[in-house]
Amino acid sequence: MPPRKRGLGRGLEALIPIEEEEAAGGILEVALTAIRPNPHQPRVSIRDQDLVELAASIQAHGVIQPLIVAREEDGYQLIAGERRWRAARLAGLPTVPVIVKDVAPHQMLELALVENLQREDLNPLEEAAAYRQLIEEFGLTHEEI
Repeated sequence: MPPRKRGLGRGLEALIPIEEEEAAGGILEVALTAIRPNPHQPRVSIRDQDLVELAASIQAHGVIQPLIVAREEDGYQLIAGERRWRAARLAGLPTVPVIVKDVAPHQMLELALVENLQREDLNPLEEAAAYRQLIEEFGLTHEEI
């Protein structure tokens, strides 16, 4: 869907086109307070020192990679990017860039797991626990995983 244009007047719009990006697939700025952490986060341990370093980087450069969230009635559920979310809170940012995905609950864990595995940051116990959760809580088979 193309961006929706908002008119300022015939002559002025021609000089200064203003576009409002639709939420579908685009990057939005969302208040940190509107985002809840993922209860199925596969990462169990986050070192404080790593978080402090990431917060310093975010203060200097901003959040470079958007968080992945799912829309809920009263805000957003974090799917991927919990370290960035925590570090942005630590850095005192009011908002963060997000990409909104329409996903089922088991897909939230799958996406969080895939995102962490692609970076190879999960330790073996966290990885095993996440796979077990996919099987036990969401009824996925080994083949589906």
